[in-house]
Amino acid sequence: MTQTDMKKTAARPEGRQPQRRRRGGGPQAMMPGEKAKDFKGTMRTLAKYLKPHTVKLVIVLICAVASTVFHIISPAILGLATDRVVTGLQSGGVDYQSLLVILGILLALYGLSLLFGVIQGWLMAGVSQKVIYTFRDEMSKKLNRLPLKYFDETTHGELQSRMVNDIETVNQALSTSITQMITSFVTLVGILIMMLRISVIMTLAALLVIPASMTVIRIVVSKSQGHFRAQQEYLGHVNGHVEEMYGGHDVIKAFNREEISIEEFEAYNDKLCESGWKSQFLSGLMMPMTQFIGNLAFVMVCLLGGYFAIIGRISIGDIQAFIQYVRNFNQPITQVANIVNLLQSTAAAAERIFELIEEDEEEDPAVDAAEAAGADPAQHPVRGEVRFEHVSFGYHAQEPVIGDFSFTAKPGQSIAIVGPTGAGKTTIVKLMMRFYELNGGRICVDGRDIRDYSRQELRRMFGMVLQDTWLHSGTVRENIRYGRTDATDEEVEAAAKAAHIDFFIRTQPKGYDLEINEEANNISAGQKQLLTIARAILSDSPIMILDEATSSVDTRTEQLIQNAMDRLMEGRTSFVIAHRLSTIRGADHILVMDHGDIVEQGNHEELMARGGFYAKLYNSQFAE
Repeated sequence: MTQTDMKKTAARPEGRQPQRRRRGGGPQAMMPGEKAKDFKGTMRTLAKYLKPHTVKLVIVLICAVASTVFHIISPAILGLATDRVVTGLQSGGVDYQSLLVILGILLALYGLSLLFGVIQGWLMAGVSQKVIYTFRDEMSKKLNRLPLKYFDETTHGELQSRMVNDIETVNQALSTSITQMITSFVTLVGILIMMLRISVIMTLAALLVIPASMTVIRIVVSKSQGHFRAQQEYLGHVNGHVEEMYGGHDVIKAFNREEISIEEFEAYNDKLCESGWKSQFLSGLMMPMTQFIGNLAFVMVCLLGGYFAIIGRISIGDIQAFIQYVRNFNQPITQVANIVNLLQSTAAAAERIFELIEEDEEEDPAVDAAEAAGADPAQHPVRGEVRFEHVSFGYHAQEPVIGDFSFTAKPGQSIAIVGPTGAGKTTIVKLMMRFYELNGGRICVDGRDIRDYSRQELRRMFGMVLQDTWLHSGTVRENIRYGRTDATDEEVEAAAKAAHIDFFIRTQPKGYDLEINEEANNISAGQKQLLTIARAILSDSPIMILDEATSSVDTRTEQLIQNAMDRLMEGRTSFVIAHRLSTIRGADHILVMDHGDIVEQGNHEELMARGGFYAKLYNSQFAE
């Protein structure tokens, strides 16, 4: 595909009001306690992604149960060892042989519990990563199929949140919560059975603390949830403020806004600090309060156990085992409460992921392969005739941008498109590339409707240089080669020379291997634009689109680039969008647009002689 700035074409359409940026800027994590709209439906969908891993999940279930059971049995075996020691001391001699056998069994149980725990953790980690890999893969492919309209209406932070935060929330739930829920449930049931086996009365005494524990958990969760939401909200504000201030630090300094920026940051930071300590303090109360209630049960068990031991109803080893069970009984209760809350956030995160994956507003599928073969440049070289037949379009049905647009660009012609902001100039380019579908009329390339081409074949005909430059992180050579990956190093360097950027590249320590960083701010705006021009030159496309291609370069370099572009456009159909009308005086044909319609057309001399709309625009740029 030879269009060079795919990412930047997702900028808001010309003539539309920019979407208000959501306060907080960066991706928003799922807030604790946030609930899904359709919990059951989301979980059913999530289960479909887990279905291919059913065998592994069954093994995970078996291993989790086995690990928990062996862990639960261990205190009873340890109590048996204690009884052997007590009995031996009372009778005058300890049976060390049987005691060693019991300790060997105990060690084997601990080892088996560890082994099955490791196996289930290893398998579950693999399953969760494969499911998450599927999510990321489907989301990435979906984003490539979505039309630009979707990106115009959705903030980048929202998409990033789904791709990063929501994915991570589901990942944590799959890798830990499922096994924790299994082990917590088995632990509760198993401990309860073992406690009942030792003493029903002592078990009932221990169970009296459960309603109190659940009440404490419910109160703490309800109180802390609002503070967690506020913490997440103001964390977003802080992140967004830092991002904005860092991105515009030169403007802040130029307008002496440092103090105001600091005041805004401190206001957000104060709110974040306040909500943060409240949420952490309240959630931190859960463990000591449940432990306090558990200690009450522990005291009751000790008193009852001592009494029953005196009267000979239970042994000292049973008391020891029972105390261990009571100590471990509250932990799974707390875990289950936390998991239930986490599942709500997981369902909400998964629901947002599925909303993106199941988004039905996709670009139309490419045409049939047999039809697309008709657009193969190797079999049918592109002449470059572009015809607009009564084209009408609006980003919203009630807000038309293009009224009734008709025009034919002959092969090899240089067509300049001029007009005030919002006239529809960039929209015409996007329609040619089929980034949006027409409301009416049609556009033809070489007499063939662009809807009869596959999107790849259509866009392969076009090379683009946009005003908003885009470079990816990588070397200079890789960025120039972006539109034609099979180009040789010699061809890359020839394109750089034609774009008058070769000298700058060779003055750098690494030359063409200079790394462009992620923000592409280690080179100037003009140099970035020259690189995108070199990229378009290398693509060698039959139709060129230049949207203010020299807006970021100085006057001398602009003239050099203009000469290079003139040579590039020889024999090619080219569309040049320009606000500086002095740069398009040599165009073969000039289209003057206003409110989506062609109000004038002709060459520069003809339009100036008429003294109409174009002449006013041209003269206004040189007026005192």
